[in-house]
Amino acid sequence: MTSIKSNQGFTLVELLVTLLVSGVVLAGISSTFYSQHTSYLNQEQMVSMQQNLRAAMYIMEREIRMAGHDPNGDSGAGIVAANSASIRIAQDLTNNAGTGIPDGDVGDPGEDITYSLQDADGDGDTDLVRNDHNGAGVQMFAEDIDALNFVYLNQNGLVTTIPADMRSVQISVLAKTAHPSRGYVNKAVYQNQRGQTIFIPLSGDQHRRRLLTAEVKCRNLGLE
Repeated sequence: MTSIKSNQGFTLVELLVTLLVSGVVLAGISSTFYSQHTSYLNQEQMVSMQQNLRAAMYIMEREIRMAGHDPNGDSGAGIVAANSASIRIAQDLTNNAGTGIPDGDVGDPGEDITYSLQDADGDGDTDLVRNDHNGAGVQMFAEDIDALNFVYLNQNGLVTTIPADMRSVQISVLAKTAHPSRGYVNKAVYQNQRGQTIFIPLSGDQHRRRLLTAEVKCRNLGLE
């Protein structure tokens, strides 16, 4: 009689070893994917934050540079109010019709501006806002701003608190990412250009931040 041999399959030990190896491989793939995905999200947040910050800083620099623009010499343009956390500037740029001819006052849109921090969108985080006192009112310029700092210098480069003596402004703006980064703890101490501390994160803070600084010379101030 011809003997019939049964088909040989995997033993239980072989199946367990295969499952173990497959699990290790899948765990490695999942870990790599998670790490790459997290890195991508962090980079995306950083890019968004920096673009937002740079755009706001560019406009703020430009307007502060024009503080005191007063072709007719009778509008009272200049730095109206100045403290470490906000600035109000005035400039005579146009007339009531908006035709580009200065009319001797700072009562037209875009001529009386304040920059400060407020929670403009009500999310619990402060934002950089621009208040056009003669136009659109308070508008959010940059989200999630932890610190806004101004230092005012006279013609000799010395710090002053007297608006009439101010010739340049040092600006420091500190932005943070909208969401925390898992596994990251921010222990940095942020300072302005004078070495003064303007922000210290709370213990365990997981937000990444960028500090942008600039010194703006107000070319229309101090003119005879």
